[in-house]
Amino acid sequence: MEEQSLDIAKHWKTITDTVNDGLIVVDTWGKIVAANPAAERMTGYTEAELKNKDCRILNCTGCKMFAEGPKEKWCKFFSVGKIRDRKCLITHKDRRTVHILKSATVLRDESGEIVGAVETLTDVSPIIRKEQEIKTLRQTFQLDDGYHGIIGKSNVMQILFELIENVSQSAAPVMIQGESGTGKELVARAIHEAGSRRDKPFIKVNCAALNENLLESELFGHVKGAFTGADRDRTGRFEASHGGTIFLDEIGDIPMATQVKLLRVLEDKKIERVGDHNPIPIDVRIITATNKNLDDLVRQEKFREDLYFRINVFPLYCPPLARRREDIPAIIQHFIRQSTKNNGKRILGVTPEAMEILTAYSWPGNIRELRNAIDYAFVLCPGGGIGVEHLPQKIIAAEKPQTTSDADPLPHREKLVHALKQAGWNQTETAKQLGVSRVTVWKRMQQFGIKRPV
Repeated sequence: MEEQSLDIAKHWKTITDTVNDGLIVVDTWGKIVAANPAAERMTGYTEAELKNKDCRILNCTGCKMFAEGPKEKWCKFFSVGKIRDRKCLITHKDRRTVHILKSATVLRDESGEIVGAVETLTDVSPIIRKEQEIKTLRQTFQLDDGYHGIIGKSNVMQILFELIENVSQSAAPVMIQGESGTGKELVARAIHEAGSRRDKPFIKVNCAALNENLLESELFGHVKGAFTGADRDRTGRFEASHGGTIFLDEIGDIPMATQVKLLRVLEDKKIERVGDHNPIPIDVRIITATNKNLDDLVRQEKFREDLYFRINVFPLYCPPLARRREDIPAIIQHFIRQSTKNNGKRILGVTPEAMEILTAYSWPGNIRELRNAIDYAFVLCPGGGIGVEHLPQKIIAAEKPQTTSDADPLPHREKLVHALKQAGWNQTETAKQLGVSRVTVWKRMQQFGIKRPV
C-alpha cells in the first residue's frame, strides 16, 4: 500500500497549538499577527486581544525599538535577523513580571524580502524563583561565605549589600570610599559579579603602586618603541577589560597628567596606546576606590573636579570594623574555616575571653588587621580553641587592666576569690555580680594567680 506524505501546512495550526513554548508572529511594523495558546498563557492576553496590537504591549526588555518606520527603522532586530536564547522580562496582562528566554528570526517571502518575524518565548520564571529561593536559603543557613565573599549581618552591611545589588544592574561609575582594610576590592568585585558583566574580565589596577610613566602604559598600553625598554606592543588594562569591569584602586594617587587622559577615555570611550594615535573603542565599566578625601584634594587642586564628578556618580561607603562589631565573630569564624582548610590544624573557634577582647578592640587596620591576628593565633594555638594567650600582644595590651583605686571593683584578691566561690567559680556570673566584664575577671585571676579548685 502506497504511503501518504504528511502535508505539514494542513496541520500547522495543530502543531503550533501543541508546543509548550509561546509563539508570536509580527509584521514588519511590529503589529502582532498571530499567537499560540502557550503565548496566551504566558502573557495573559487572548490571541484576539493581541492581534493588530503593537508588540510593545508586552514591554519586552530584550527589544531595542526606534518606531520611525518599518523593519530596521522600527526595530533593531530586523537588521540583525536572528536572536538566540536571550534572557528578557515581559509584562503580563495583570502587570506582573515574567522571566522569559526569547529566540526570534525574520520571515522572508519567495524573493527574499522580509515580511515579518516569529518569536519563541520560554517561560523561565519557575527556574528564576527556584534560584532565588536557593540563594535565600543559603544565606539564611550560612551555606555561603557571605554576600559574594563579604561577611556581615549588621544593619550597615545589609544596607551596603542592597546598594550593591541596585547599582550592579546599571553601568553607572561607582566610587567606593572607606578606611584602609575595609574590603573595598571585595565590594568592587561584588558589583561586577552581581551584574550583567559577570562573565567578562574584572581587572584591578593599584594606582598608588606605579609611577606616572608606568601607570599610563599599564592603563592604556603602548606600542613597540614608544619609550626605552618598550621592545614589543603591550595591551593596557582598559583594553584587557573590554566588555567587563576595570577597578582603579587608590584613584586619589593618580598624577594630574594621567587624570586628563583618563577623563578623555571616560568621555570618548576610546583609548590610545602610548606612542600611537589610533583610537581603540572600549566598552568598560569603571569602579574606583580611595581612602583619601577627594573633596579636599579637589579644593587643593590636586585632583581634577571634572574627573571627580565623572567617577563619583554612585558613591558607596565601606564601614570600618569598629562600626559593625556584631559582625566580628562571624568574620573570625570565616577566617578560622579558611585557615583550617589550608593548613589542616584543628582549630574549632575562639574562647569567650578571647572573643570579648577581639570584639572590644578598635581595629585601626580593619579586616586586614583582623585577618593577621587570626593568622598569628593559628601559629601559636596547638588546637582546640584560640585563647587570649594566643592573640597578638598589641591587641591584649589595648584593654589595659584597671588601676587599683577606691573605684576599682576588684582591689583585693580576697574579694575576687569570695565572689568566685559565691558564683560557683563561674566567671560569667562572677563578672555580673561585680559589674565588670568577664575578661576583667579572667585577667585578675591571672594577675593574682587564682586557679579554680579541681
